[in-house]
Amino acid sequence: MNTAFIGLDYIVDITHPDGGMASSAEQVAARRVIAHANRALAIGRQRGWLNVLVKVGFARGYVNQPKHSKLFGKAHELGVLEAGSPGLAFHPELDAGKADLVIVKPRVNAFYGTELDAALRARRIERVVIAGVSSAMAVQSAVRDAHDRDYQVLVLESACAAATERDHEDAMRLLGKLAEFVTLEALERL
Repeated sequence: MNTAFIGLDYIVDITHPDGGMASSAEQVAARRVIAHANRALAIGRQRGWLNVLVKVGFARGYVNQPKHSKLFGKAHELGVLEAGSPGLAFHPELDAGKADLVIVKPRVNAFYGTELDAALRARRIERVVIAGVSSAMAVQSAVRDAHDRDYQVLVLESACAAATERDHEDAMRLLGKLAEFVTLEALERL
């Protein structure tokens, strides 16, 4: 089955202790999320999958930033998530060179306003393996949207994190109604 690995928001501003809005950084480190994402990228490369990394960001000058958003409304004041900024770079330990495609999304959902669905359809992808930060935001949003677009959805839980372990567990519990969970070991056998 044609498969894609989709890694979400593994950027400095969100996953690194130096990030400007990195409430999940502690959980990212404790759960070894970046190491697990790297292994998934390596498996994807070995298996000939489409490896996609998606990161949230806004154009220079924040012209496409939703100023009314509770989540993103103060990004311009904090100086986070701006194109070309150090915070929009991938986590320094992420092996981003194994990505076939990098997409910048202007909102929480990886499919909203991006070329993600077109890229998946062009490669005749039927199954997506989704992981990222935050479990409670980006992962939930992408899984729900991928489900509704009729992809078979797998969640690589070990490469996900949220601000707290409880937030992560709650997100995974809800996603269990829409997706299957997969381990790194199981990925190698797909």
